[in-house]
Parts: sequence; structure tokens; C-alpha cells
Amino acid sequence: MKKSFVTLAASAVILAIGAGVAGAYDGTKCKAAGVCWEPKPGYPEKVAGSKYDPKHSPAELAKQQKALDDQAARNAKRAENFKKTGKWVYDVSKL
Repeated sequence: MKKSFVTLAASAVILAIGAGVAGAYDGTKCKAAGVCWEPKPGYPEKVAGSKYDPKHSPAELAKQQKALDDQAARNAKRAENFKKTGKWVYDVSKL
């Protein structure tokens, strides 16, 4: 019993010290409440044209949009069929 009480007391002291240190400094300079993002030194003000610019390919973005449009069309066919029959069919070729 005595050993567990000492262990419990030591744990409580460690937690209290850790909480005090964590609350003292968070490493940011907040512009407003909840807006505390701070760039690392050397990060540019404007990302476009810098080495951090992801330079998305218009062709790749068009592929993604086409895939999303095709998906929406398939889902519309499935939903229309479900409204008519009451059964959900995943394979659009069977509709």
C-alpha cells in the first residue's frame, strides 16, 4: 500500500509539472484566437512560383474531374433505378 501511494504521488507531481510547462509556452504567436499557424523561417509569403508551389498539371486535374463526373453519372443511374425498382444495383452495366 505504501509503495503504491508513493508511486501515485510521484505520478501526480510529474503530471502537474508537465501541465504547467505545456501551458506556459506553445511556440506560436497567434494573430487571433485559434489562428496560431506560424511558418518556419524562410517560408515565402506567397507560395505560387516558389519551391513550395505544387505545380499541379492541368491534364492530371482534368483526369480527376472526369473521374468524379463519371462517378456522379453512375450514381445517378443507380439512384434512378433504385427509385423505380426498390433494389440497389452496383453494376451499372446490368441496368
